[in-house]
Amino acid sequence: MSLNEEERRTIVGMEIEKSRRTFAEVEILRQAGLWNNIATRLFYAAFHAVTALLISEGYPAGSHQGTVIQFHQHFIKTGILPKSDGAFYSQMQTLREKADYNCTYYATEEDTTPRIAETAAFIDRVIGVIKEQYLLP
Repeated sequence: MSLNEEERRTIVGMEIEKSRRTFAEVEILRQAGLWNNIATRLFYAAFHAVTALLISEGYPAGSHQGTVIQFHQHFIKTGILPKSDGAFYSQMQTLREKADYNCTYYATEEDTTPRIAETAAFIDRVIGVIKEQYLLP
C-alpha cells in the first residue's frame, strides 16, 4: 500500500473508528435478539481492527481471507499477538460466513453472547499494538 505517513494515520484512525462503531451496534442487536446479525457485526468489528493493524504496518488489507492470511503471517506467527488471537479471528470469520450464507444455520444467544466480550478484548489487543507503534496513549 503506497500511503504517506499522514494518509496512513488517517486511514488507520478511520478503521479503528469503524471497528468501534460496528461493535457498538452489537448491543442494539442483542436487545432485539438478532443473533445472526450479532455474529456478523462482531466479525466486522474485528475485521476493521485487523485492517487498521495491517495498514498501520504497510501490509495490504483487502479481502476477508486476505486479512486472515496477512494477520497470521505478520502478527501471529511472529508472536506479536498470541496464537489464540489468530484462532479467534479465523473462528469469527467462519461464524460470520455460516450466519450470512448457510440457510440452515441460525446463530443462537449461546453462540454469540460469549463472543461479545471475547471480541472486545481482541479489538483492545489489536488496537494496543497499533498504539504501541504510534506511541499513542
